[in-house]
Order: sequence, then structure tokens, then C-alpha cells
Amino acid sequence: VLEKTSEYLKIRADLLVCITNRDELNKKLFNLQFEINELHETLREIILSSRSKSGFSNKIRRQQLLFSELVDVLELAISNPVDYEKMDVVFEKTSATAFQELIVEMSNQLVHISKVIRKEERLKANDKTPEILNIISRNIDLYRILVGMPKARLGTIMLLNFKNYQEKQAQSIISIERVLNNYTKRDKILSQKEADRFITPQDYDLKKLTQNLSFNSPLFKHSLRLSIIVLIGFLVGNMFSMQNPYWILITIIVIMRPSFGLTKTRSIHRVIGTLIGASIAVAVILTTQNTFVYGLIAVISLPLAFSFLQLNYRNAAVFITLHILFVYALFEPNILSLVQFRIIDTLIGSTLAFTATYFLFPSWQVQNIHENFNSAMKSNLHFLNEIALFYHKKGVVSTKYKLCRKDAFLAIGNLNAAFQRLNQDPKSKQLELSTIYEIIVFNNTFLSSLTSLGTFFRNNKTSKAPFEFDIYVEKIGSNLKKAVNILENKKNEHEDSELSIDEAEHTYEKAFSSLSDKRDGEIALGEEHSLITGSPLKETLLVSEQLKWLNNLAEKLLSSSKKYKSNNKSIL
Repeated sequence: VLEKTSEYLKIRADLLVCITNRDELNKKLFNLQFEINELHETLREIILSSRSKSGFSNKIRRQQLLFSELVDVLELAISNPVDYEKMDVVFEKTSATAFQELIVEMSNQLVHISKVIRKEERLKANDKTPEILNIISRNIDLYRILVGMPKARLGTIMLLNFKNYQEKQAQSIISIERVLNNYTKRDKILSQKEADRFITPQDYDLKKLTQNLSFNSPLFKHSLRLSIIVLIGFLVGNMFSMQNPYWILITIIVIMRPSFGLTKTRSIHRVIGTLIGASIAVAVILTTQNTFVYGLIAVISLPLAFSFLQLNYRNAAVFITLHILFVYALFEPNILSLVQFRIIDTLIGSTLAFTATYFLFPSWQVQNIHENFNSAMKSNLHFLNEIALFYHKKGVVSTKYKLCRKDAFLAIGNLNAAFQRLNQDPKSKQLELSTIYEIIVFNNTFLSSLTSLGTFFRNNKTSKAPFEFDIYVEKIGSNLKKAVNILENKKNEHEDSELSIDEAEHTYEKAFSSLSDKRDGEIALGEEHSLITGSPLKETLLVSEQLKWLNNLAEKLLSSSKKYKSNNKSIL
């Protein structure tokens, strides 16, 4: 997780300075976010389940604290206080290099921490991060002087907000180091009851089962497809009197997956791996007939096969083939014949699996990706409501808030994974790819902006939430609900508030203008720093900008959902 998060941070650093290739970088972020969320879910289940079985211990407590900090690191990494286009304008007057160096340095520190956990290195403090933060502070002061006030106010606040987020990220990494070195029992961890809520339960509900007994379910199609093709594989193996016909069945079961892309990839890797393994086996057999050598290779191959199984299936297939062939070689004198049948059985099984996935009850990702759209938008809506509630009530972050944040991250991760599978489908099946990509980018950007808003509320002392804030939240929520209803073929009965969003925007602008004028007066009187107007000015700008951006994204999601729905009526 640390290494994947480090990679995520490095791509974020590239996004700051790379203007022309941001789409490709965003796609990499989508895939990485899905992988990190999957790892988080696995870690969450391991740590919290171990705790429920074994109770409290220093090791489990330390693991939970470390995991909690890792979640915060990802949340801060996703957070982005402003959109990149506005940052590009500001960076025309000041350098983005220091910000990029800071993110890369924190990324390198995460890699170092991962090596410390593996006991490859000893933990050492990072002295470069404070130095780079000082450089950033000087650059911000220089920007304010060069551009001049009040013209530089918006850009200065944006840079200060961005710097504050990076400082929070650096503090989270320091917290990870502190957990590794030591921890205090005052550090808050979840109660057992709260911890159980974070473990995703297995749903064995009868209703869930009946819902999947339909051709609309990809799992049902896959189950039926697998049953039929295994039967065909069995008949083929017996019809042609294969030496080990069950190898065909094993190949089919191992290779076949619900998605076309994964089945295709595993088929290719299985065939290549088998051919490489068989070639090595033939070379060894022609070199020596020593059964001790055969046994040694068989023993070594099996653990290597399991080591590569999740990392590289092709390499795993090489060692699986070697293990099986040399185990048989200990008892079977005609080993070259066995190698021949192994290759033939693998080719037959791979061909059957690949052909069945394409022609037999095919399940293309475009047919079901709208469900991922809905899940992501619903999760974002719930997270938005929890953030709004926290802004009103303030205080300690509730467990429900954390659960909604977790669900939003998982939903976006699943959406990114679905898009990845869609890209692996045949080109002829990738309908409305540009519109789908739009919706995915909008959902990811929405969560990023939403996380930024929530992080600001949690880490700063804020004033009373104004009424205009609630108008924005209601409008944003209304657009998300409309988009979901469109994709679910439901009638939109939700009525918008009578209060205009334009009035709310005007009120925010008026409040910011009033605070700006007051701040200009303070500067004229020689007050360079003021807590009275400084914090409210920063809060008003950030909250209003994020609300406008979220509202804009919600409107784009609604528009894109309408476009997707109208162009894919036959599919939906």
C-alpha cells in the first residue's frame, strides 16, 4: 500500500507541471486508486478481523494506527483545493517546481517507510521536507510582492491553501513514522463495535441470489458459460483420448473470468507460460535423466509458482508447468509425450475459454457500467451530506462520516476498474467511450473536490455555516439525484429550492468582497497579518470556490448522463 500510494503521489506531482498529457496521467490515477482501495479493503478486513478474534495487543493497535494514517494520506492525496486550470494561471507568475519537489520527497519517504517495514532499511527522519516548505513560503511571499495586492489576493490564498494541504500530508507521514517508532495509548482507535462496521460483510441474502438468476446478471452469464464450456472440454478430452483430459478442464476453470479482457489476458499468459515451461523441461530432459534433478526442480518450482501467481500470471504458469511435468517425470518414463499433451491440453482449454467468453452469452462492460455510475454518484451524495452536517455541527468526526468516505472511495475505485475492463473489451463493443470517460472524470474530480472541502472543515476552525452553503448543497444533491434517476429509468420528481443558486453565489461574492476591502484597509494601516479577517477570508474563498466547482461538476454529470442514456437506450 505504501509503494502504491507513493506512486500515486508522484503522478500527482507530474499533474502540477504537465499540461498536455493530463488525460493519460488521470487514467493512471484511476487505476492506481482502484488498486489502493482494494488493498485498503483487504488490510481493513485483516486488521479489524484479527482484532475481533485476538483482542487488543500492541501489534494490532500499532497496525490499526498505521492503517488509519495511510487512509488519511490517500484522502489528502486525492484532495485538490482548486482545479488545475486555475493553478496553471497562478504558476505563470511563480514556479510550481517547489511544490512538485515536495510531493516527490514525500513519495520517496513513503518508499523508505515501506523498506523499513520490510526491515531492509533503518528509519531516518526526512530533513528535506521542512526546507522545501520554507522555499514554498518564500515563493508565495515573492508572488504577492511581484503581482501586488489586491490583485494577488486570490492567487496567494490558493497557493497558501495548497501549501496547507501539503503540510497536512507531511504531518501524516510523520505520524506514520511515529507509529513505527513508538505510540501512546492516548492515540484514539476504533471501538470493536465501530470497527465491525468498517468490515464489508459477505451478502448471502436470498434476494441477492434471486437477482442474479437472470440474464441481466454478468455473474449468472459467467456461471452458465463456464458450466457449458467445461462440459464441452470434457467431451473433447474424451473424444480424442487425451492422456490427461482433466488438464483441459483445469485450464478452462483457471482462465475463464466474467470479463472478456481478463480472460483474453490470462489465456495469452497461460499459453506463453506453458510453452516456456515446456521448453525448459525438454531442455532439462534432453540434458539429464537424473530423477534427483527432476525432484529438485519440482520442489523449487511450486513455491515460485505461488509467489508469482498474483504478480505475474505468465511467470506463474511457467513454474506450474515445470512442477507438474517433473512430478510426473519421476513416475512416467515417456516424459516427452507428457510435455506434448500438456501443450495440446493448454491450447485446447485456452481456445475454448477465450471463444466462449466472446460468443457464448457475452457480457460486455458497457452493458453494466451505468450501475457503477449510479453507485459512485450515490456514494458521493451521501459523503456530501455528511460533510455538510459536520460543517454545521463541527466537533469530532463521526464514524458515519468515515464510513461514507470509505464507501465513496470504494465506489470510485470500482468505477475506475470497470472503465479499465471496458478498455480491454473489443473496440466494436466500446460504445460511447468518450461520454463514459467524461462521466468517470467528473465523478473522480467531484470526489477530489469533495474530499478537499471535508479536509478543510476537519483541519481548520470554521465559522457558522451560512444559509447559502445549504442552498448549494441542496442544488448539487438535486442534480446528482436527477442523474441517478435518469440512468435507473426513474421519473424525476424532486423539486429544486425556490431560492436561486445565483443569489447564493452573489451573497458569497459580496461577503468575500467585504472581507477583502476590510483586509485592504488593515494592510493600509500596516497590519500585515490579521486573524480577524485572514481566516474568514480564506474560508469564504475556498468554500465558495469548491461549492461552485461541485455544482458545475454535478450539472456536467447530469448533462453527460442524459447524453449517455439517449445514445444507449438499446443497451440500458
